[in-house]
This record gives sequence, structure tokens and C-alpha cells, in this order.
Amino acid sequence: MSVHAASGDTWGISGPTFLRYYLAAAILVVVIAAYHRVRLAAGSTGAMTTDPLGPQQVAYLNGGPRLAVHAALGGLRASGAIGVRPDRRLTTVGAAPTGLTPLDQAIHWAAHQHARVGDLPQDERVRTALHQIRNGLEQRGLLTDDAQRARARFWATILIALLGLGVLRLVSGLFNGHPVGYLLLTLVPLLIITLVLRRAPMLTRAGRSAVRSVRREHTHLAPASAPAYATYGAAGAAMGVALYGTASLWALDPGFAEQAEIQRQAASGSGWTGGSDGSSGGGDSSGGDGGSSCGGGGGCGGGGCGG
Repeated sequence: MSVHAASGDTWGISGPTFLRYYLAAAILVVVIAAYHRVRLAAGSTGAMTTDPLGPQQVAYLNGGPRLAVHAALGGLRASGAIGVRPDRRLTTVGAAPTGLTPLDQAIHWAAHQHARVGDLPQDERVRTALHQIRNGLEQRGLLTDDAQRARARFWATILIALLGLGVLRLVSGLFNGHPVGYLLLTLVPLLIITLVLRRAPMLTRAGRSAVRSVRREHTHLAPASAPAYATYGAAGAAMGVALYGTASLWALDPGFAEQAEIQRQAASGSGWTGGSDGSSGGGDSSGGDGGSSCGGGGGCGGGGCGG
């Protein structure tokens, strides 16, 4: 493609010079961002333990705090501890069962106060219990913590800013009539890498592995298998919800689920966020800007440089 260059370099920087430094900066930031993403997924092994995970812990890993609340609701309902009133508010039925977890106790108290299911995650006692579950999972190296995710997001943000700079240079180069072919070829893979690295996963590899392992042990609790929740008890009902979502709660007690306005949803089975570990990429180009030549008059070999 033959382009008649406008006089002067875009931003006062020649295409080859800009492209050279832009590629170096992009490769450096991609490598750093990928490194933090890999470390984030690897997690910490300092406090790893072989203690089995309870239903609410599995639910938190599999779908976050709201699924943990629903798993606790499933266990409480299966034990006959809670019900729902005609106004769609929760209520307690008899005395609280023994052996309740802090989250069970918080939800049982909220039901005693006739809370709605949708309001439970905002209840102070429930939030405190969920925070305890989260801290425990972080200490076991199954969940990433806020500081780790903040570092990963910071470098992903730098990568997004770098991509924006490249797009701005591309537009300016086109507007000025300068060749931008090589810059465009650089931005395409950089965009793909940015999309991969921009999200910080909540689960570590150990966390994902733990959920898969528990699911293999409890395939009989899948709603499609028509499990006998009366046989498996409250713990089985809670684990069914933790692994397979609120579809299990509907299978357990559709009347309760309907009256409590619980949406019928299946758990994703892959934690809170998807994506694989970071990757990196780069490019190689050379060329000139406008009327300048990159190698003695070739003008970037007829392609295009960095605007």
C-alpha cells in the first residue's frame, strides 16, 4: 500500500523509533503482568491443610458468598429449622439444631427476624460469617487475597493504558497519512493478551482442584440423579447446593424455593472467574515514518511502521 506521508513525524517521533520503544515496553509489561497472574493462580502453600472442606466452604469456592448462603439455607431447610411465611419472608421452625456453623447460626437468626433471602448477604451477622469463611480459604491457599489481586490488576491496568497509547498513535498516524501497518500488527496480539490478563481470578489452582475433587466424590447429589435428600440429611442437601447450585434447593423443596424467591440456577463449576494463566507475546518489525526511509530509501519495505 502506497501512502503519501504528511510532513513531519507524528508527535515528533519517527515511526521506527516509536515502534522500537513501544515493543520493548509492551513486552516488559506483558512479562510482568503474566508473572503476577501465574503467581496469583499458584497461590500460597504456607497454610495448606488436608482437612476436608465443608459444604459452605465448597459453595464459597464454587460460586462465592451468595452460593454459600444458599448452601446454608439448603442445610437448614433439610433439617427443618427454617421455613417461609406467606409474605415470602423467612421464619424459624422450632429450636435451632445442634452443630450449626457460624453462617448457619447467622442465617437462623436472620430467619428468626423474618429477613428475606435476597437480603441475607447484607445482614451484618451473615457478612461476618462469610468473611470468616473467606479468610479460612485464603489461609489454606484456595482463594487469592485482595493484595494479590490488586497487584495483578495494577499491571493489567498498565497493559490497558499501553494498548490505549498504541491505538491513539495508530489513529494519529492514519490521520496524518503515515504508514501504520507494523503498529497495527503489534496491537492485535497485544489486545488479545490484554483480554486474557485483565481479570484476576479468585480461585487458585489448588482451589479449583479442590472443587473438582469434591464434585467427583458427590456426583450422586446432582439434581439429574434425583438424590434422596432425606437419606443424605442436612449436610448432603447443603453439599448438593454447594456443588450444583440452587437447582438442588428446588429439587429438595420446590415450594420453599418458590415462596422464598430463590432463583433456579446451576453452579458454574469453575469458581468465580475463568481464564487461564498468563501468556506473553511480542512482535518484530522495522520501518520508517512518513517520507523517511528505514534502510536507505525502502520506506519500510512498502508496508508500514509505527505511524
